[in-house]
Amino acid sequence: MDKKIISVINQKGGVGKTTTVINLAAGLSMKGKKILVIDLDPQGNATTGLGLQNSHGSDKTIYSVLNGNDKIPEVIKSTSFTNLDIITSNVDLSGLEVETAGDSRRAFKLKDELSLILNDSRASYDYILIDCPPSLSLLTIMALVASHALVVPLQTEFFALEGLTQLLKTIERIKSNLNPSLTIRGILLTMFDKRNKLSGQVELEARNYFKNKVYRTAVPRNVRLSEAPSHGVPVLLYDKICPGSKAYFKFTEEFLEQDKQVESAA
Repeated sequence: MDKKIISVINQKGGVGKTTTVINLAAGLSMKGKKILVIDLDPQGNATTGLGLQNSHGSDKTIYSVLNGNDKIPEVIKSTSFTNLDIITSNVDLSGLEVETAGDSRRAFKLKDELSLILNDSRASYDYILIDCPPSLSLLTIMALVASHALVVPLQTEFFALEGLTQLLKTIERIKSNLNPSLTIRGILLTMFDKRNKLSGQVELEARNYFKNKVYRTAVPRNVRLSEAPSHGVPVLLYDKICPGSKAYFKFTEEFLEQDKQVESAA
């Protein structure tokens, strides 16, 4: 399976990107898959959400790879969860855009570095999940260039689809210029509230427009989902039976099902 670098992306903040990365990573690792999470957001929320430090100035982060000081194998850290490793991030990453301004190949830096571990049989990750920043900045472009596929969390609220058209235009530009094989693996509806008519309308619109690209699972609004990161654990482990956990377990199944279908079609 060569489609293993997957970015979780939406330039809007607060749509459940990091929650999705953390819980998909946890769900897949509980299924025996070996996972590497790359925190590409200067806020470092995936880092703290998996129980690691994101303090300013700590070395061996994704920043030290992208600025040329380290190679990826040197910065991979274990989490306290089986099968789940991470490359951490911190606020230093926000300076990268200015620091690399003169480098014409900077959009390819993450791809180049990741290709080294993809070709190394010892570093055999089943999936590499990238948590993108909430913007269409250089970091997001780097992720789009390096990825095989994208998962787009879509908050079921007003204006959600308007924001998506901007993202789709960027994806098309990257495909035509820098990464022709990039695909959208799926769109995950988040913060879904079945009592709210608007949530249902956004779901309907998304499914009409994107058809089977929208996952069947919708992640509900759930207070446990927002509590879990402050404890440094995925909600799947923090409260296994809350609605948020149940949704992410189902989403993990659906995610794995996609690759089964591809393999059986091959």
